[in-house]
Amino acid sequence: MIFFAQSAANQQDLVAREAERAGSQQVRTTGNGVQFTGDLRVGYRFTMTSRIASRVLLSLFYDEGIDSADALYDSCLQVPWEEYMTLGKTFQVTQTVQSCNWLKNGHFAALRLKDAIVDRLKDVNNGMRPDVDTENPDITFHLHIKGEKAIIYADFSGPALYKRGYREGSVDAVLKENLASAVLYRSDWYKSVLDGDILPLMDPFCGVGTIPIEAAAIAAGLAPGLSRKTPYAFEKLENFDQEIYNSVLDELSDQAEEGRRRSFRIYASDISRMNVEKAKAAALKAGVYDYIDFSVKDFTKMTEEDVPSPSGCIVTDPPYGIRLDEVDVKQLYKAIGNTIQNLFKGWQAALLTADSTLLSNIDMKPQRTNTLFNGGILCQLAHYHVFTDEEKNAMIERAKQRRQERLAAPLSAGAQMAYNRLKKNLSEIRPLMEKEGVTCYRIYDADMPEYSAAIDMYEGREINLAEYAAPDTIDPEDAKRRLEELVLATERATGIDYENIHVKVRSQQRGKDQYRKLSSVDKFQVCHENGLAFLANFTDYIDTGIFLDHRPIRKYIQDHAEGKRFLNLFCYTGTASLNAVKGGALSTTSVDTSATYLDWAMENFKLNGYSTDIGNFFYRSDAIQYLWDTYDRYDLIFCDPPTFSNGKSRDSFDVQKDHSRLIDAAMMHLVQDGVMIFSCNFRRFRLDDYITDKYSVEDISEQTIGRDFERDMKIHKCYLIRHKYKITGEKRRVVRIRQKTDEENS
Repeated sequence: MIFFAQSAANQQDLVAREAERAGSQQVRTTGNGVQFTGDLRVGYRFTMTSRIASRVLLSLFYDEGIDSADALYDSCLQVPWEEYMTLGKTFQVTQTVQSCNWLKNGHFAALRLKDAIVDRLKDVNNGMRPDVDTENPDITFHLHIKGEKAIIYADFSGPALYKRGYREGSVDAVLKENLASAVLYRSDWYKSVLDGDILPLMDPFCGVGTIPIEAAAIAAGLAPGLSRKTPYAFEKLENFDQEIYNSVLDELSDQAEEGRRRSFRIYASDISRMNVEKAKAAALKAGVYDYIDFSVKDFTKMTEEDVPSPSGCIVTDPPYGIRLDEVDVKQLYKAIGNTIQNLFKGWQAALLTADSTLLSNIDMKPQRTNTLFNGGILCQLAHYHVFTDEEKNAMIERAKQRRQERLAAPLSAGAQMAYNRLKKNLSEIRPLMEKEGVTCYRIYDADMPEYSAAIDMYEGREINLAEYAAPDTIDPEDAKRRLEELVLATERATGIDYENIHVKVRSQQRGKDQYRKLSSVDKFQVCHENGLAFLANFTDYIDTGIFLDHRPIRKYIQDHAEGKRFLNLFCYTGTASLNAVKGGALSTTSVDTSATYLDWAMENFKLNGYSTDIGNFFYRSDAIQYLWDTYDRYDLIFCDPPTFSNGKSRDSFDVQKDHSRLIDAAMMHLVQDGVMIFSCNFRRFRLDDYITDKYSVEDISEQTIGRDFERDMKIHKCYLIRHKYKITGEKRRVVRIRQKTDEENS
């Protein structure tokens, strides 16, 4: 017999192991489940013991040459349906159809299968036909068609195999039982179950108790089938064997009896007394109440007395927003991390969340992560080892030893050459930067063609090393070697530890790639410029959140913002807006299409003690669309567009082709004596003659290049743009409407 067990994505390996434990010798994983072979005993055992599978099907028919509905009918008529159902039982047919050219309507295929079943049973039952029941059938047959392949299954388990029957009622965002088991199987706690020395398990956000109940059942060897109240689908199939079923039931009962003698404890707590009471009732119904210690506690306020053992495992599904309305979820996760690190040293922890960004608030690095699905919700399971003080000290000593060994080792000829250039650059640049009070600056920019990278130093403690992508003619191994030489030279020249040198590869960025996330560490550090503090990220993006070459432009904005209404288009992380506030701007408006960067900008404002709602406004919008949608006027506008960008909800933007349209739209919002600062980093950029004819334009590019960027005077272009003629408000409005109409017509 061939069985198919359906499962959620990324859980097929767990289901495959369950099939092997059930006695199957041939197991094969597929995209949405596991196919395995075995007799009825294997099928019964798997169905009754699987904690992960959502449904089990029995394969009845397979044909690779179905090219029409009539061919499907003819083939299905040969299946001995009488071996699976009798006239006294009702049935239904369900179907899935993929990539089928000969079939326009999947429901029609199900009808042809239904006809074949009915006609076959009429032939063997003297013209008597079975009944179809689409609401509550005894037996369900499932037809799967892909191209010319057709497979027919009988439902073997019944739907919703994950429903164990111990949970009544619900709360918001309840964890499904099979996902809870998958989380436990992935955790380090399950390894201790297999070893026979079961570690204590704690779920401090137990909700209605799904994780602790599933854990107790796993540890005690209680198969889900032992507590199932509703019949399995296979019990209504004609080939059901009661004797084999009873034998498997006895086998599982013996295993449970043996498991009950195991020694283990599980600790379940929640801040909600109502949830804890529901969890107790469910545990009692599941037969595992005696294994679990329940309590009402706030995990973030636990003390050392609440830690039950020197070692153990935390496996939990903390709230991530659905169950929280007013609580600051980020602060909660930060508090969770602090509690785990301070109280549970030597423990393992596995945290499940549907919002992986929240994990960045936990000040620990996961050893590994798993992607799981709770229904249609994508979840991340992060695994942590909580280091003891002894382990932390040992790690620090090992890091010191590695650093000493690196610094003591002689540099290669290439690394020595890079080191010499870096030392020379630092000797020239550092005094200049210190004199200007600059703490974040560039120290190297492809000075030597063999080592093509930009190196920026932040606050004397972090390095952002962006390697320019090597051409295809360069051997990858040579490129890798040179990069490592440059990193070693940078560590030795700057004194900044190897671990704080963050390496990226900077290639030609197109479309959304310029903002593509590289990782999800989400760790920020505070940097300073022009009397302000900024949050910089050295791990997750190519850029850090501060374009260092724009430092003089930001200083210009600060010096000219007093009493001005300031507009920042393509605002990124809001650094220009902050300088305007620092300079005394009456108001600031920051516009960007990225919610991530707008949030980052608001965090920068909060870091400096500035309001994010009174006088300072943040809009998620395409810049040109924003300009068309508002009539607001500004005294000072800063526009620093990307070279190229596109998006699902807007047209693509090319700075060379589209800058005239952008500048025109922005100038309609500039007051008569206002100034627009237009900057871009496209090296071959040329300002359109239309703009220079229509407006007063001053090229200030050279004045906005800092001393640390003088090796590359083409790093950016910058212009001051002013009105030549007085434009009344009424005329401005007419021009704007006319231009918008022309654009719509085009």
